Amino acid sequence: MPRKQRFYIPGAPVHAVQRGHNRSAVFFDDFDYLEYLRCLKQAADSCSCAVHAYALMTNHVHLLLTPERADSLGRLFQHLGRCYVRYVNKTYQRHGALWEGRYKCSVIESQSYLLSCMRYIEMNPVRAGMVGRPAQYRWSSYAANAQGIGNAILSAHSEYMVLGCSPEERCSAYRSLFDRAPAADELELLRSALQTGTPMGNEKFKAEVEATLGIKVGFACRGRPRIKNTD
Repeated sequence: MPRKQRFYIPGAPVHAVQRGHNRSAVFFDDFDYLEYLRCLKQAADSCSCAVHAYALMTNHVHLLLTPERADSLGRLFQHLGRCYVRYVNKTYQRHGALWEGRYKCSVIESQSYLLSCMRYIEMNPVRAGMVGRPAQYRWSSYAANAQGIGNAILSAHSEYMVLGCSPEERCSAYRSLFDRAPAADELELLRSALQTGTPMGNEKFKAEVEATLGIKVGFACRGRPRIKNTD
């Protein structure tokens, strides 16, 4: 069966996930997380991708990025593959694949879903039972987006910027998003869009994507599909 085509639109945010090969660990020490973030910063700058949120888990990573060019995202993951895999292989004297063959991604309608996607990403360590609150997890973007701690990797999206007139107001408004649990259908939509690689947005957004790309993009869900956890 042919691989499903990925959909990229310059300027449209993308939720991307890359997993370790056979779901094996990709981080083994605190220095590994730091090296990945260094590589991510370097890749984002050189490949023209803005990073809005991330969560580095033991065996996978979640990223929310806006590519400036159609090839920005592919080039970013190629750069990460060369940079971080080289580091891991040298550090741990290993060989062979570190990542799955393909990363998964979904274009996000920013006006409706960008902040929900940011919350979804930064709540991943809580859903995984690693911490009780997102602020307790060191390897995510929550500290920057919710607490105002400086992070040179991140670029604030316009949807985040309109949360307040000052950094303090924006952080406070962003933290309030975590006070309530997301609706079950929102989680299902986020997971299904990522799993199927289809855009996450309303019908108008999907129509705009199809018109821009000149192809059919399909649907994230049909009927009531079984939820496949992609955290």
